[in-house]
Amino acid sequence: MARWDEILTLPVQNPTTLEFSAADITWSMVVGWKDSMDRLALIPFSRVDDFVRGESNNKECQTRFHKEAHRRRQPTMNCKPKVDGILEYILYWCSFGPDDYRSGGAVRPSRASCGKKKKTPAGRPNTKRGCVCHFIVKRLIAEPSLALVIYNHNKHVDKKGSPCHGPMDKMAIGTKAMFAPYISDELRVEVMSLLYVGIPVETIMQRHTEMVERQGGPSNRDDLLTHRYVRRLERKMRRFGYELDEDDAVSINMLVENHQDYIFFFEDFTDKDSFVLGIQTDWQLQQMIQYGNHSLLASDSKFGTNKLKYPVHIGWLHYDDPLTDVRTIREVFHCPVLITIWRIRHAWHKNLLDKCSDFEKRSMMAKRLGNVISSICRGNGGVELFEAFLEDFVDCFSFLDYFKALWFPRLGAWTTVLKSTPLATAEVASAIESYHHLLKVRLLNEADESIYQRADWLVHKLGTKVHSYYWLDGFSGKDTFSRYWRSEWKNGPNQWQQGLQIPDSDIVIEDNCAKVVCQKDKERSHAIVNPGSELSLCDCSWSMKGNLCKHVMKSTKVCRHRGLAPPSLALLRYYQTLANVVHCLPSDSVVCDHAVAVAVSVRTQLETLLSASNGCSPNTLDFKDPQPTSEPRIENGTCASRSLACSDGGNEVPTNEDSGQDMYVCKKRKSGGASDEDEAATSTQIMQPSHRSPGKRMQRSF
Repeated sequence: MARWDEILTLPVQNPTTLEFSAADITWSMVVGWKDSMDRLALIPFSRVDDFVRGESNNKECQTRFHKEAHRRRQPTMNCKPKVDGILEYILYWCSFGPDDYRSGGAVRPSRASCGKKKKTPAGRPNTKRGCVCHFIVKRLIAEPSLALVIYNHNKHVDKKGSPCHGPMDKMAIGTKAMFAPYISDELRVEVMSLLYVGIPVETIMQRHTEMVERQGGPSNRDDLLTHRYVRRLERKMRRFGYELDEDDAVSINMLVENHQDYIFFFEDFTDKDSFVLGIQTDWQLQQMIQYGNHSLLASDSKFGTNKLKYPVHIGWLHYDDPLTDVRTIREVFHCPVLITIWRIRHAWHKNLLDKCSDFEKRSMMAKRLGNVISSICRGNGGVELFEAFLEDFVDCFSFLDYFKALWFPRLGAWTTVLKSTPLATAEVASAIESYHHLLKVRLLNEADESIYQRADWLVHKLGTKVHSYYWLDGFSGKDTFSRYWRSEWKNGPNQWQQGLQIPDSDIVIEDNCAKVVCQKDKERSHAIVNPGSELSLCDCSWSMKGNLCKHVMKSTKVCRHRGLAPPSLALLRYYQTLANVVHCLPSDSVVCDHAVAVAVSVRTQLETLLSASNGCSPNTLDFKDPQPTSEPRIENGTCASRSLACSDGGNEVPTNEDSGQDMYVCKKRKSGGASDEDEAATSTQIMQPSHRSPGKRMQRSF
């Protein structure tokens, strides 16, 4: 038992990279069978696939590891489990072994007949060259979440000890044995994506051949892509349809059974509720780990409610529902949660244009609604502000009927959440709107709209064509297929990013109107009503559809920079949170000292940044901290009047509208020991996940 005592006390190694190899792990030597020494390490079981991919992509000798043997036992047993009991056993072997089909090589009797077949799948068994490189993965009953990796044979050699494939094998030069036995997963996804969006096989092969010729010949296995392989992928794609059964529910169940690797959550139809299906491909998971860790995450809860029978919940790339269970999100993702008013603004803007033809009255209503939202977020009102709005514009029947029927029942929940939850910035809203519009163009473009009532069609298109378009957005070689581009291919900077490219000299602000010179035609200009408001209106074609346009983004930024408009609500709430850290200190002295130091440091940086932009000394700036309505009460060493910006259940500290008018926040620091209630939300993030295991599957649905 001394062996297992030593094994179970080894450190669990979990590299932070997306995939890792044996070179990234510290190996331990432990006495094994017949006094031999085993080279082993402990890693999380959820990261075994990452280790396999990392070993396969070894730069010195690229290969592919396959499961030569796999045994699994039931996790529940009647007998008492042993300390050395194995829940799962997997033997991974280099795909160039263990058999050797070279002249004079040894082949296992059970596989001897395979070599006589004339046609075999690529890489098996014609590429078998007797490689002895392999490792064993054991999932222990004592620690089911861990994997014991035993890697005694880590050299790609045959039984004689000579290199049998790769650059070190002189006999492999000029043959496919120089490279990995299969094309990479990246190339396979690339080819499948191009096929799904309608690129012909001949065009794919022509572009691939031209690329290989430009680099001077093949340098890896992907350069040996064949026309036959691409054609086989095309046939496979055509055979895979969505209507597997006339009954939609039965068809959905069949799709789930056929694609278990991409389904992380599924609840079948019930008498009361429709089905719930969570989809996440490997590429989406890698994207989420790479760009979602300490970065922007979002949740769109309303996509497709007008056309699709079953709406799509986008959980990749805003929290826009006041009834969302924020506490559960915090517990799952370990992050602060922000809300965006983009959906409110989009709906009100669009319906004002459709239901109010009087330009002046439309402008007044938009400005009033923007002021109402601003006042509520600053803690200066509630639902009564909307009631006053309805009384003052009672003559606009069409819009008021829409507002009363659809929005008035929700205003109580919205008012509460706007007061208690930090807000996302306009930059985030613009990114969400751009993603939302692009998804609508790529998904809802069918000639026969009756197909939108099929759930299996929705699942199929999301996982094939729509997924392919988003993968190709980051594909560096997509410009070579420009002749096949359609509207679904269009992707570029969002309106916020385009607005930053407009020079300040092209902005003219007069009273309640701003003019922005058109960047395509300098002789034309666009007029913006209510610049700097939460509901500004522009006369450009994009804004007339209810969207956020680059002219509104730029004019708002200039107004705030010139002091003609108050700072953004996101910045104000962030500054309010910093002030609450000073006024309402944590009970723990260490956390208290650190929190105050961070708050003072951030405030100093803000003052320095503002003084640099205004050309004045930091000492001349007048910052007013948001003051509480009453002195904070200390109960059991804990402040009782904590801001709702930091907590779900506290009382918000009201903020003066004039406080911190021109402060700009670029970054947020967080106390290392502070709890979720003490976390200050940033103005550039919606959800900021903490460090998690890169191999752990994070829940995300289309």
